[in-house]
Amino acid sequence: MIRVQKVRLYPDQTMKKVLDDLCDYRRYCWNQGLALWNDMYDSSLILGDKKLKPSERRVRDELVANKADWQYQLSARCLQLAISDLGKAWKNFFDKARPDWGKPKFKSKKAPRQGFKTDRAKIVNGKLRLDKPLEIKT
Repeated sequence: MIRVQKVRLYPDQTMKKVLDDLCDYRRYCWNQGLALWNDMYDSSLILGDKKLKPSERRVRDELVANKADWQYQLSARCLQLAISDLGKAWKNFFDKARPDWGKPKFKSKKAPRQGFKTDRAKIVNGKLRLDKPLEIKT
């Protein structure tokens, strides 16, 4: 069973920066994944080759292979969960039982509601603890 908790946060300036960075990174991963998915999907339709059809795993592996240095400073789970949600969005788009479901769209920074997901957050002594990503070794 999946347990969900809604928590009201009162972050200081440092935590606001961290949360904003995570929201920005999730949006970046979603948009990059969607662009790659659209390219793979279009090329599979043009060539008619079912082996070229995009999948959640292929898109994720491609994004991980082309990661920039700044992306290693942020949580890898953001990328994985964003691509997982993108896969679900495409699955719902192709589901004939849901004819009203639209094609996944790019996310905008101007949208009033920004968010990110994590499955590694813990509440310890009334404080939110997020996973700590690895630092870049120079």
